[in-house]
Amino acid sequence: MKALLLSAALALPLAAPVSASASLGGTPVTAETLVDRAEMIRIADAIDAAVDAKDWPVARSFFADEIMVDFTSLIGGDPATIPADALIAGWAGNLTDEKTSFHLRGNHRIGFDGADRAVMQSHGYAWNRMDRGAAPENGGDPLWEVWGSYTHVFERSEAGWKVTAMTFTAMAQRGNSFVRDTPGS
Repeated sequence: MKALLLSAALALPLAAPVSASASLGGTPVTAETLVDRAEMIRIADAIDAAVDAKDWPVARSFFADEIMVDFTSLIGGDPATIPADALIAGWAGNLTDEKTSFHLRGNHRIGFDGADRAVMQSHGYAWNRMDRGAAPENGGDPLWEVWGSYTHVFERSEAGWKVTAMTFTAMAQRGNSFVRDTPGS
């Protein structure tokens, strides 16, 4: 079961689907899992808030030291295991003070794989604005936005729940790819 959940978390479009309960409704809420569920949702939402606030140390605090990431639906390439510090450095390099972002997440569904591991799926929306994108030579539009789904794998550590894998699968995007692809100055 662990292999199936991790596989689904890393390559949703290509892997066998997570069980129907985990992917559609999660596992039932019980007194034993209520606090853990609330903490995982808080962490996923807090990652978005920290990224939008450009508070990189807070964003980093929610991840294990190494993380499997898959953003291939947006940027191509292959899923990879990287240091969490590298993930945060990449986000910080793209989302500088010149670029404003807004992330929104909802429809959280959590499936547990034992007491210390869980997979959360959620819907996500991200909006980026960079005034330089409005220049005709840069595409003429200061906005870029994307809708999709996230899969976060959580593992309990001595420091609490940490994200060990993160996949974003884009469903639709619109706007100026210059804004998405160009780091702010």
